[in-house]
Amino acid sequence: MRASLVETQRGNAKVGCLIAAGVVVLLILIVAMTLVGRYNAIVGLQEKTEAAWSEIDNQYKRRFDLVPQLVNTVKGAAEFERSTLEAVTEARASVGRMQLPPGLPSDPAKLQAYMQAQQGLGAALGRLFAVAEQYPQLKATQNFLGLQDQLEGTENRIAVARRDYIDAVRQYNTTIRRFPSNFVAGWFGFEKVPQMEVPAEERETPQVEFDFDQ
Repeated sequence: MRASLVETQRGNAKVGCLIAAGVVVLLILIVAMTLVGRYNAIVGLQEKTEAAWSEIDNQYKRRFDLVPQLVNTVKGAAEFERSTLEAVTEARASVGRMQLPPGLPSDPAKLQAYMQAQQGLGAALGRLFAVAEQYPQLKATQNFLGLQDQLEGTENRIAVARRDYIDAVRQYNTTIRRFPSNFVAGWFGFEKVPQMEVPAEERETPQVEFDFDQ
């Protein structure tokens, strides 16, 4: 009778150990699946941020490439203000000097300097189109009107791309700070992405028009 009781106790102990081991394994699986899910979520947000930055970069490069064509076209107008052309040319050169390394920006100071250069070019182009209103022969040039349309479209796409990038960075940076994603971010080297600083008047995404009567 006593031997049977001992065997029963041993059996119960083994069952208890197996249950405990099963619970531990289950907990490990739950934690592992949670961490994998967090990792994949961070990767997805990182890729979204990279895509948003790539779109900004592409649109800025498009504008950069259009400027020489615009300057050459405007030079053909009689007595066009030289200072305005020089301002656009210098603003474009400043953008060229402020180019960032490939990939997502990592240095807040360099990103800010880059954005200031881009905003300077946008402002210089706006002044050029404002001055161009005083030159009827230029306003009648199809090449000039075509460049105007292209630059307006590019400015609008830049505004949308910047908004998308700011939203993507906010989501990514917030996620890698939250528990338990912050542990995953630390383990796998996910770092905070510097946020783009845009003047208050440029934070919306209005349709850009140069107030240019065709």
